[in-house]
Amino acid sequence: MMKTKEQTVSGLASEEMVSRRNADVAKKKVDIQWMVMTALFIALTYVITGYINIRIPFLAANGGLVHLGNVPVFVAAALYGRRSAAISGAFGMGLFDLTCGWVAWAPFTFVVCGLIGWTFGLITEKHPSKAFLVVGVLAALVIKIGGYYVAEGIIYGNWIAPLTSIPGNVVQIIVAGVIAVPLIIALQKVIHR
Repeated sequence: MMKTKEQTVSGLASEEMVSRRNADVAKKKVDIQWMVMTALFIALTYVITGYINIRIPFLAANGGLVHLGNVPVFVAAALYGRRSAAISGAFGMGLFDLTCGWVAWAPFTFVVCGLIGWTFGLITEKHPSKAFLVVGVLAALVIKIGGYYVAEGIIYGNWIAPLTSIPGNVVQIIVAGVIAVPLIIALQKVIHR
């Protein structure tokens, strides 16, 4: 039995609809996975910032906090992209500030840590080599120092006192980079097998 031209066109149209529906389902699956992983990285950032930290009373005008919350932000950027990292850094560390006594810092943290995640991801998501990971860490360092210098200047109304925070910010990002870069390289090897 031969198909008419209308039956052939109709059959192709329905095949195309099925194909589009399958593509939509696959995209939704990826979107859900991305959302779940981003939420996980927000939680990891919050918990690691809160529980793996050292308060240093002689750093900064009111003491300083050195933490490893940037490690999950860097990992999120390398594995799930700049959007995931920006959201993880902004919300994970911003929520930490809101719930752990650093409320005045929360808006600044939201912006600075969001920019750190976005920039690290921008640099590393298309070039996941060790060299680009290190460049991403250095860019994060510049954003951290500049962002928190401005934040402290605004909060304290003094542009000299924020200079005392720079050593703590340097230690925080460099230590996070030393941990995150080898971790990212190892995870990328496992994922790309």
